[in-house]
Amino acid sequence: HMTKAPATLTYASVVSRETVRIALLAAALNDVDLWAADVMNAYITAPCREKIWTTLGPEWGEDQGKKAIVVRALYGLKSSGAAFREHLGRFMSDMGYKPCKADPDLWMKEQTNKAGTDYYSYILCYVDDLLVLHHDPKKVMDRINKHLPLKPDSVGPPTFYLGAKL
Repeated sequence: HMTKAPATLTYASVVSRETVRIALLAAALNDVDLWAADVMNAYITAPCREKIWTTLGPEWGEDQGKKAIVVRALYGLKSSGAAFREHLGRFMSDMGYKPCKADPDLWMKEQTNKAGTDYYSYILCYVDDLLVLHHDPKKVMDRINKHLPLKPDSVGPPTFYLGAKL
């Protein structure tokens, strides 16, 4: 809070509305299922991108006054959005997804459905809101949930996404 952070450290990109519209069209044309989810406590799943320390307050009891190093991207830190985006990107890459060159918050992976037809599976990321287009989206969501806990009541076929009724 005492230094001016450059935008490159604080910026977290989001999927564009146009990309969402095209992905919804692609899902409908290719008979691919669509599920949405919200990452629970998103920022604290990511490691901190900068060195931050604090002095513990009275809520820490006998540890009050001691210094503590912050190791997780907490809400309110300038770089937390970018730290979560980087953490999410590493995980998407580990799952075999690659970012689209036109919209880096659209992650894609070649798949083959049960009928043997090749297609692309997509994961759209709007900070901590995910939209998965896959022939078995539950399988993808279960894998994501093991690494990035999802809000249980947010996982499933969406009725709304980014304020639009589906």
